Amino acid sequence: MLYKTSTILEVNGAMEDSVPPRPRFELSVGEVARRSGVAVSTLHFYEERGLIRSDRNAGNQRRYPRSVLRRVAVIKVAQRTGIPLADIGAALATLPHDRPLTAEDWQKLSQSWRDQLESRIVQLQALRDHLTGCIGCGCLSMEDCPLRNPQDALADQGSGPQLL
Repeated sequence: MLYKTSTILEVNGAMEDSVPPRPRFELSVGEVARRSGVAVSTLHFYEERGLIRSDRNAGNQRRYPRSVLRRVAVIKVAQRTGIPLADIGAALATLPHDRPLTAEDWQKLSQSWRDQLESRIVQLQALRDHLTGCIGCGCLSMEDCPLRNPQDALADQGSGPQLL
């Protein structure tokens, strides 16, 4: 529990009661937005999805623990690497909300996403390699087009366009 301590100071011949600033353990939604570089609406969205949590003060305003800043940073890094928000939420759900994420937590999260990212890299490289051949063709409607109709998957549905 924090107690108010006061000190009497003499300033320009007058006595003044000085109270040192109290450390703040909770942040408003605006403070979290400013410090994390994320819009307030995005924070509300994250909260609706269960990625972050807040409490309400007596005035029914959201108050976030300081640890939410690290959690938001992890969300943004994961999104930037292409991890879907549902996967981020599932991973964060395995971690407690009542403490800051640790280096060990990050190691666990990043390792779980590594295989997914490696698979996506392989898929993107194959797409890139096929795209070069299709640029020359330009039709994207060949029976066995590797981009529009991989392995001629639509041939069983008959002739003509099957995708709109």
